[in-house]
Amino acid sequence: MKLYYLPGACSFVPHTALEWIGKPYEAEAVNRDKIKSPEYLALNPQGAVPLLVDGDFALSQNIAILTYLDNLHPEAKLFGSNTAQDKAKAMRWLSFFNSDVHKAFTPFFRLPPYAQGNEALTAEIRQNAADNVLRMLEIANDHLEHHAFFGERLCVTDVYLYTMLGWAKRVGLDVSHLTHFKSFIERVEADKGVDAVRVQEGLK
Repeated sequence: MKLYYLPGACSFVPHTALEWIGKPYEAEAVNRDKIKSPEYLALNPQGAVPLLVDGDFALSQNIAILTYLDNLHPEAKLFGSNTAQDKAKAMRWLSFFNSDVHKAFTPFFRLPPYAQGNEALTAEIRQNAADNVLRMLEIANDHLEHHAFFGERLCVTDVYLYTMLGWAKRVGLDVSHLTHFKSFIERVEADKGVDAVRVQEGLK
């Protein structure tokens, strides 16, 4: 089993899942040129990470990959629990992070063509994005007031939020008013699997 990843990208989540599973796997760091190459596009026409290859089976999209790994290795409890309701709750938060919060970060990394070269419009788009991201992160912060994690224990959902908090720091978003994130980050980084992936991806 092989995972293609960009350091610090959302592929950090399945990378951590593979560490938690504890079975042999390969992880190959790729760059922007690699994921647009004909060879890579043949496996993932979106030209994005993560990409998981298991034998002759290639799978993209985080939720699909995480569900596949969870089905193969239920003992790892990647969603924090194997009960239907607990997994559903963790999956709900994962869907929110993957579909809503992740998408809101897009203007920081890739501007629409009509905004390129227009400084005023770029600033406006990114300010709107910042407001949107912070609004949604506040929802996550509120949850952490009464919960240590987004599953019954540390799970892939938490790692997704942790990854995006790294993006927030990278693009200069101030989340200091969201006071539960500091201890949350500390709890996530205390995990041996997360720590191993941080080392592998050059993030530590």
